[in-house]
Amino acid sequence: QVQLVESGGGLVQPGGSLRLSCAASGSIVRIHTMGWYRQAPGKDRELVAAITSGGSTNYADSVKGRFTISRDNAKNTVYLQMNSLKPQDTAVYYCTATISAISRTSDYWGPGTQVTVSY
Repeated sequence: QVQLVESGGGLVQPGGSLRLSCAASGSIVRIHTMGWYRQAPGKDRELVAAITSGGSTNYADSVKGRFTISRDNAKNTVYLQMNSLKPQDTAVYYCTATISAISRTSDYWGPGTQVTVSY
């Protein structure tokens, strides 16, 4: 059984910063691409950022220059540093990873963490 658990969400004022973390645990053989998605009320889930096992990254245009994704392979953890936050960044943020476990390779999702940007 593989699990992803996010942490670090909360309420922050516009212009502020938050750092999200997501740790994978379980019968993990290898973690491939890891990423963050978000879903705002009434909107579709969208990709925020992703990072490959080799460290290559890509970002949504709306967060380029403000968000940074990174990973610690020794800890099976991915991070999302979010700076210069805007009210439109308010959403539930989900961690995802493609993981090879003992029995199969599959995409896994965390339960999500709420980020609210407001005064």
